[in-house]
Amino acid sequence: MTDQAVDTDGVQLSGRTPAECHFLGRTRELKELRADIERAGLNTLAGRKAPRARVLLIAGKPGSGRTALAEELVREVADRYDGGVLRARLSEPDGTPVPVERTARELLAALDLPSPPGAAEDELSEALRAALADRRAVLLLDDAAGAEQVDALLPDTPECLVVAVAGGPLTGISDVRPCTIGGLDTKSALELLTRHTGSVRITVDPRAAEGLVEECRAQPAALRLAGGWLAARPKAAVADLAKQLHTDGTDGTPLSRLFRLVHTSLPATAARILRLLSLAPAGLVDPHTASALAGCSVDGARTVLDDLVALGLLRSVESPLPQYEVPGALHPLLKAASEAEDRPAELQLARARMLERTVRLLQSCRAITETDDPEGREKLQAMPRALRFPNPRAAADWLTVRRPALLAAARLAVADGELDTLARRLMSQLVRAMVAHFGTPAAAADLYGIHRLVLDVAERRNLPREKAAALLNLADVDAQTGRTAEALVRYRAALDAGREANDPYATGRAMESVGGAHLELGDFDRAADWFGRALAQRLARDERADAARLYGRIATAHTYASRYGEALRHWRAAVAGHRKNGDVGAQARALSELARVQEYAGRPAESLRTCQEAVEWARRAEDVRLQAALQLRLADTLEHLGDPAAARLHRGAAERMLGDELPESDPEPEHGANACEIRSAPAED
Repeated sequence: MTDQAVDTDGVQLSGRTPAECHFLGRTRELKELRADIERAGLNTLAGRKAPRARVLLIAGKPGSGRTALAEELVREVADRYDGGVLRARLSEPDGTPVPVERTARELLAALDLPSPPGAAEDELSEALRAALADRRAVLLLDDAAGAEQVDALLPDTPECLVVAVAGGPLTGISDVRPCTIGGLDTKSALELLTRHTGSVRITVDPRAAEGLVEECRAQPAALRLAGGWLAARPKAAVADLAKQLHTDGTDGTPLSRLFRLVHTSLPATAARILRLLSLAPAGLVDPHTASALAGCSVDGARTVLDDLVALGLLRSVESPLPQYEVPGALHPLLKAASEAEDRPAELQLARARMLERTVRLLQSCRAITETDDPEGREKLQAMPRALRFPNPRAAADWLTVRRPALLAAARLAVADGELDTLARRLMSQLVRAMVAHFGTPAAAADLYGIHRLVLDVAERRNLPREKAAALLNLADVDAQTGRTAEALVRYRAALDAGREANDPYATGRAMESVGGAHLELGDFDRAADWFGRALAQRLARDERADAARLYGRIATAHTYASRYGEALRHWRAAVAGHRKNGDVGAQARALSELARVQEYAGRPAESLRTCQEAVEWARRAEDVRLQAALQLRLADTLEHLGDPAAARLHRGAAERMLGDELPESDPEPEHGANACEIRSAPAED
């Protein structure tokens, strides 16, 4: 068993698997690092309290075992930090630095804390520091590309410990002494080989084994490949491998030479799959990804992946579902081999197959939630059995586990620039699957990032309709999280794009949202004006339901501006519109708001009659909560009119309707900047 949380884009909260606990060597380095934790810092020596967390730096080349050393150190000291262990990878597999914004968001998620969608890097970093201010936690920041990344994530408390892993010094972070590592000691290196080959071949020819260790410069990644090669050839002697390496020459690093040897010894199909894994998003692979890249069966792909794990070319990831990781030290070697041996057209075709498979899996993931609908069941049955999920829980688990790879696939597809049609379909299905399984609020941060990618493609391809949809979605999230001014700018841009696309939905939706933003900002005149423009468009298109709703929004703007005469006129128009449309519930709610404004306008008798009419329509609509709210309003109005006995009767009726759920006060009319539905970017389903 393990307490490891699912890895989300390189971030985990605590936990190690039993297999990872068999650590070898590095006794001296561990002793120095533990001592460095207790070492008095420069601030302490100067009589000042340390303002930030202690930073330990482990520096070494990829393949040197630097991450394993960091993990071992964290394991040894974790019991001193009751706030837990947070992990984050700060570089993509190809070496591209991960934006601080994304890392901070994932660390907050690992702490089960919300992060506002669309928040800037500084805001998220500050939220992370605030979350860690009263914790004793360890941050393991792996594969740091520069000091700026680490500095932005440092907790402002000396009670936390940061263990950073990088290729060299992190100039710019004060009071950090790097622990630079090279190869393992000979004894540990031989033991690592023994784990793969067994003890017999090492014991029979210890000199050859030591020579192989020297040939590998005692680098753990190279030794694992050497051990995997020998394990696959039980009859080969250690000297045979050393001889082959010597014959191969001295070009390149020991790791690259061993990789060439192992790669050329693989069957053609396995070698091709291995090379194509350099295209796997976030370096995370599952059997479906490998199957799509290579154009083979899922079962065949899984067999090859397991074989590659045995050879030290892949790592198996602890996960509820089969998942593998390309070691960071091998990723550039895989990429170079793929560029040398596979034609660009073949690589692009492999990317397209992978994206197409991902789109279909996302379609299936969403379809399993729609089995109550006959059309949804028909869609699901039409899919190949290998792409179907047995139940919604299995689909949600797959979506959760594969989330980092799916988001990375969207980013890579957009960055590619040549597969925009597939990228658009992928993002559309990813949005729909996330909303279906997680809900819009829970997935809002991821959805915001996806909508930004949609906007990038729309602008690059000059697709005004999709640009308008992306801008509307982004603006809605901005409005929901209190960034109303930013939302207003995006709503105006969406209006321009909608007009360019001649899209009446987008233009009407944008005009109404511009009005909502002005209403939220307290500019009631402009709010009423923009709602009026949206109303004119709806009336011209004979969209009666939307027109009736917009009469209500105009009335709300006038109410807030204390223009009660205009507000009453528009609420009456809203009531009439809902009555013609046969929307009993909407008619009851509009009558309720009309009664409210009549009371504001000093017409209690009219308000009483309107409220009684609203109660009747709410009863017909079977809206118990609205009936109760109206009964309370009737009670208040009757008290103002000097009839306390009747007021008590209505208040008692409300209590009988709702009991303990009795509303504390009358609900205010809805007027937020984003009080209309969110639409996902249009794309082929």
